[in-house]
Amino acid sequence: MRLLTLMPLCLLVFSACSSTSLTGGSRASALTEAPSASAGAAPAASDKSASVAPGQWLGGLALPPGSTIRVDQSLIIGAGENWVGRASLNVGRDADAAYRFFLDNLPAQGWAVVAAVRGRQSLLVMTRQERTLTIEISDPMIGSPEVHLTMAPRNAAVMAPRKP
Repeated sequence: MRLLTLMPLCLLVFSACSSTSLTGGSRASALTEAPSASAGAAPAASDKSASVAPGQWLGGLALPPGSTIRVDQSLIIGAGENWVGRASLNVGRDADAAYRFFLDNLPAQGWAVVAAVRGRQSLLVMTRQERTLTIEISDPMIGSPEVHLTMAPRNAAVMAPRKP
């Protein structure tokens, strides 16, 4: 019975995802920053070569300069201020600079720091209005850092597991 109740909700959520193209119709490994004639508009579906600044998809969220979204590792539902999901970023080779950037710039956009942990696996948790942003930064010994942004409603209904 529970499955029948959740099935229409899942179909609704996934049908909304299929109408949002992150790459303007082309299959690319990352979105790059590019100047646009209309600062807030996404490229038309027929414009295969256009790209959109990552901040436009993520509701104007401040991102480190030169950041790109790793499309193949991200799940972004919606756009603008109402997006939810997980965005994986390529921020270059400096995890410390990315951590400092988020910690210094997001509070200026109204985000309140709830938790901050710095190490090889860094974590920032921030809230603003009714939204929660979790930023995970992995700093490997070799290779580029991995940065994952997870956006969710602040007071999402969470079902507690039941004892068997």
